[in-house]
Order: sequence, then structure tokens, then C-alpha cells
Amino acid sequence: MDESFSDIYKTLASPSEEILYKEKNSKFFGYAYPISNEEEVKEIITELKKQHHTARHWCYAFQTGTESIYYRANDDGEPNNSAGAPIYGQIQSFNVTNVLIVVVRYFGGVKLGVGGLISAYKTAAQMALENADIIEKTINIHYNLFFEYKNMNKVMHVIKEQNLDIISQKMEMSCEIEIATRKQNAEKVEEIFESLFEITIKKNAE
Repeated sequence: MDESFSDIYKTLASPSEEILYKEKNSKFFGYAYPISNEEEVKEIITELKKQHHTARHWCYAFQTGTESIYYRANDDGEPNNSAGAPIYGQIQSFNVTNVLIVVVRYFGGVKLGVGGLISAYKTAAQMALENADIIEKTINIHYNLFFEYKNMNKVMHVIKEQNLDIISQKMEMSCEIEIATRKQNAEKVEEIFESLFEITIKKNAE
């Protein structure tokens, strides 16, 4: 399948177990988390700062989105691009999104130099991702269907036939159902419902 038309992306099933990487007495604890927005990042960092309150640095990188990508990398006091960038490099290398990786460093008294830091943060991030359960998910498009109750059977027939997910439904005299379908099937689903009499389909805004 042509990559540009792919509607599959990789992310984490759940937060990874803590990993520990040691380099010249410095300790690097690595964590990987599935996230959906930047607010979650702040909450996780706050928790890790409580957990590792005597650590020196809490460096991280995250990426969200499937088609429009948003990412940030934070060196948290380490030399520029010696921590956040190598951590983000591993997110790219593993081709995952909606992911946060945090590496917590305890300074061991020996300076590692920029090259040593880049290598240590990269390794800790890599170990965190290797320790995580990476899964594939589909990019789904959501629609709202509007119709009179008398057309219920017609709508349900298409939902069943096209194997669509029902997200929510309001069943009264006039009905509304939110459905979701894989991106690659979206156009076909839209056309089917548009061809049906007395049924309105509207694509949900992202």
C-alpha cells in the first residue's frame, strides 16, 4: 500500500516499565508514555519530579498527531540539543506518535561532555521504547448521521454492512448517530450515506 495513503500509525499500548542506563556514575531513568495532548505531558513531568525529587535533569521529547504532527524537545538545563533532540530522534526512529519519552538524570560527579550526553540520552530513550508495547492503530474519520426514526433500519443496515463503529447515538423521533470508519474507507462510506434518501451525513471537525 502506498505510504501516502496509509491510515495506520504506531503508538504505545500503555506506559513502559522504568529502565535504568548508567554511564560514568550518572544514572539515566527512561520512561515512555502514550499521550494525546500536551496537557498530559505537564502532568507526567510533575509526577516524575515528585518521584525523582533529588534528580538533576528531567529531559523529554514528545510527538502528537498522525497527519499534522506536533512535537517538542526539552533539554531541561543540559547543553543545547544534547538531551531533547536525541530523545526525539528515537521517537522518529521507532516511527511512533502520540508518545512522550522522559529521561531523568542523576549526576554522578563525572562530566560526560556533549557527545557522551547525546549518546546516553539516546540510549535511555531507545531502551524505554524497546521496553514499551508498540501497537498499530488506524486513523479514523468520524461522521454524524441525521435521520428520522423511520429510516433507522436503512441506516443500521449500512453500519453493519460496512462494519462501522458507533461512537454515540440519540434515538428519538429524529435520530443522530456518530460513526467512525478507517480513513481509507471514509469516502466510500460518505458516498453510500449521501446516496440514501432522507439521511444527512456530516464529517466531524478534527
